[in-house]
Amino acid sequence: MHLNVLKIDSELPSPTRAHPTDAGLDLYARFPVRLEPGEYATVDTGVAVAIPGGHAGLVLPRSGLARRYGVGLVNSPGLIDSGYRGELRVVLINHGRERCSIARGDRIAQLVIVPVALPAPRPVDRLDETERGAQGFGSSGR
Repeated sequence: MHLNVLKIDSELPSPTRAHPTDAGLDLYARFPVRLEPGEYATVDTGVAVAIPGGHAGLVLPRSGLARRYGVGLVNSPGLIDSGYRGELRVVLINHGRERCSIARGDRIAQLVIVPVALPAPRPVDRLDETERGAQGFGSSGR
């Protein structure tokens, strides 16, 4: 399988893996951005992709940005449907205590391509019983 990549900004690298078996493809900042503590910004990546049918793209934070600066993604993971063909954009947020500056070309997020099941929703009058039932948040006691 291949991931077709359209480079909107020819000077930036294509999405790349640091190691051949890494799940995530690094995405790069197209423009510099400065994030004060608590601020968020949408950052262009300079690429568009054609995710194969039956798959989705998940945009995930980079652990290095989180560890060094407290920077993550507002909507993590971000979801890219297989029909989307626009530029990938990442919404970064500074959870840290200091200003974070992102330079053009910095790695800002990772793109992971995953298979997805596409079941058709079917209305029913009731759901099958399980041991857990409707117990939700905190119900496991852990």
